[in-house]
Amino acid sequence: MTILIDQPSLDSQFDDKNVHVHSKETNEHVLDGGFPLPKEVSHNNGFTAPDINSFGHSFRDYDAESERQKGVEEFYRLQHINQTYDFVKKMREHYKKLDKAEMGIWECCELLNDVVDESDPDLDEPQIQHLLQSAEAIRKDYPNEDWLHLTALIHDLGKILLLPQFGELPQWAVVGDTFPVGCAFDEANIHHKYFKDNPDMRNPAYGTKNGVYTKGCGLNNVMMSWGHDDYMYLVAKENGTTLPSAGLFIIRYHSFYPLHKESAYTHLMNDEDHENLKWLHVFNKYDLYSKSKVLVDVEKVKPYYQSLIEKYFPAKLNW
Repeated sequence: MTILIDQPSLDSQFDDKNVHVHSKETNEHVLDGGFPLPKEVSHNNGFTAPDINSFGHSFRDYDAESERQKGVEEFYRLQHINQTYDFVKKMREHYKKLDKAEMGIWECCELLNDVVDESDPDLDEPQIQHLLQSAEAIRKDYPNEDWLHLTALIHDLGKILLLPQFGELPQWAVVGDTFPVGCAFDEANIHHKYFKDNPDMRNPAYGTKNGVYTKGCGLNNVMMSWGHDDYMYLVAKENGTTLPSAGLFIIRYHSFYPLHKESAYTHLMNDEDHENLKWLHVFNKYDLYSKSKVLVDVEKVKPYYQSLIEKYFPAKLNW
């Protein structure tokens, strides 16, 4: 693996980085990509979502009293203040160069052993375990959709942005829920109150429902808050992945909880977005509820996922 260390020239925003079409015959949805989407998974044989996380709280419970929850709220305070339209534009311009490293997908998976997501109230295990837990749960319920297994494995690889060789960005610039910038911040966003101190709140052009966008413009034309989702999307797309559009949609918007959990910002979506969102809803159950203290045997499942990587990606990628 060749790593090129190139620290971005960033301003004072980083001072706090250490704070921590239904088918009648099959009764299935059929998406543009040709993949049938079952309406539901059998409760007898499929993955069943647990009621509580590994800390004994409800999943995505941002009100439960705990030291970890206090840290999560502080994370969102910093994120909501600092994720501006100009900041996102700057980050996309810097990272789209893909000049930080050259390595394979599995090499990147192994790098995540050094990463813990401080914005996540449901898990404190290394990220590679979350990737494999999600992928293995989906593999059990959707055995024929290998692209979805691989999407689950790689969806969080962008979190390497937290590591020194990729810029060591602060947590608020890498993880957490994502949202559009350049338009009004919808109240569906977690800890919405902290947006009051975001500089974009003082820009009239960004203060309306549509902001700088037009209704139905498509999410691909919308600037999202910067983080691991958009970075991994750029890496996959620019390196010529053959994953279907639904896979890329999942990678780019899996943290866009205001959309897929609260149905906010739907006025910006186009027809393709609505089709791909069906797959994101499928994926989200496994992404959120498969987090567990029961660890996956990495070496046992590694050959299967390496075969998928070879199918859908080049041996080496620019990051």
